[in-house]
Amino acid sequence: MHHKPKTTQTKTSLKCHSDLAGGESVSTPAHKILIAFLLNLGFSTFEFIGGIFTNSVAITSDAIHDLGDAASIGIAYILERYSKKAPDHKYTYGYVRYSVLGSLLTTLILLFGSTLVIYAAINRLVNPAPVDYDGMIILAIIGVIINFAAAYYTHDGKSLNQKSVNLHMLEDVLGWAVVLVGAIVMRFTGLSFIDPLLSIGVAVFILANAFRNFKAILDLFLEKTPHGVSIDKLRQQLLAIRDVQDVHHIHVWSMDGYHNYATMHVVSARSSPQLKTTIREALIDDGISHVTIELELSDEQCIATECQASASTPAHHHH
Repeated sequence: MHHKPKTTQTKTSLKCHSDLAGGESVSTPAHKILIAFLLNLGFSTFEFIGGIFTNSVAITSDAIHDLGDAASIGIAYILERYSKKAPDHKYTYGYVRYSVLGSLLTTLILLFGSTLVIYAAINRLVNPAPVDYDGMIILAIIGVIINFAAAYYTHDGKSLNQKSVNLHMLEDVLGWAVVLVGAIVMRFTGLSFIDPLLSIGVAVFILANAFRNFKAILDLFLEKTPHGVSIDKLRQQLLAIRDVQDVHHIHVWSMDGYHNYATMHVVSARSSPQLKTTIREALIDDGISHVTIELELSDEQCIATECQASASTPAHHHH
């Protein structure tokens, strides 16, 4: 007869998940996000007007890009504040994934907008139209200056959200630099087809980044093992710890793409609170900030060494 497993788990409570809601490492100063949103929204409106007067599809495409950035930052501002709510009985891990939801909505906006830009640019290639090169040059210079200032303002961000905002700003600087160079070339050569070609280039660049972000968001919602974490390497690392005889049922995921979390069964010859502390400290190097450990004695028999959930698996067997 097998002994009944004596499960010893780390105590979990709403308080122990407080780092999931608005911790210093994942929060972004709200005023910086708000200022970046107002700058992008105001400048994208200015771009749309400028694109109409200059008849430049490149400027119009960048206006759509900036509008997507403004929507992204605006959603991030609203959901960032909401995501800082403390864990409760409805959201025991906190509200942090609302910021990820904002990223998903923004990415979909960018994908749709970039597709429309490419369609409009192709039409412009087929049906050329005159462009006000001097107006493009003036708008591009203003665009480079404003977006460079915004990029510099947000360059010291420590959190994932603030780094994303800064990346948007840097992309805007690059986009306007391309428009400026193209406008100067068209000013002296008269080759108007450069304008739609530039818009296609910028749109393709945005699409590539948007698809990459979309994949990362999907991986997050599907709870794929976080990038840079190797389960085999992690297991070998834990087996090297004294008194650890076996490690199984290892699950690693992320809530926000920044903090990693893990649950696991650890087999040991003796129950030791210090062993749990040692394991937690070892996992910090793997970016795992929160871990739940089920400690099993060597003479116990686990229900299953690997998780094989199925439709018939009772809910209480979830690890």
